[in-house]
Amino acid sequence: MRYFVIGDEDTVLGFRLAGVQGRVVDSPGDAGQALDQALDDETIGVIIITERTVEAIRKQVEQAMFEHSSPVIVEIPDRQGPMTGRKTLMEMIRQAVGIGV
Repeated sequence: MRYFVIGDEDTVLGFRLAGVQGRVVDSPGDAGQALDQALDDETIGVIIITERTVEAIRKQVEQAMFEHSSPVIVEIPDRQGPMTGRKTLMEMIRQAVGIGV
């Protein structure tokens, strides 16, 4: 099982430094195509997508989550931080491991 990241250049570069492959996207068309390719790759178990990228292709992401039980799709903040009304990455991690925020 591999991880794959889709997002802006800084986010993808950061994950590459940790050994995670990914694709830099600059448009909704690029993002949709990257998501389709990742969904078609059976070796990918987790797709990590930045929140801003997801907003550009929200319907496609929701459809993929509804139709596919694997891979898991995870939204994360990008280098600009969380979008308005969204939790920070630290808050999401604390919630996931059961530490009160």
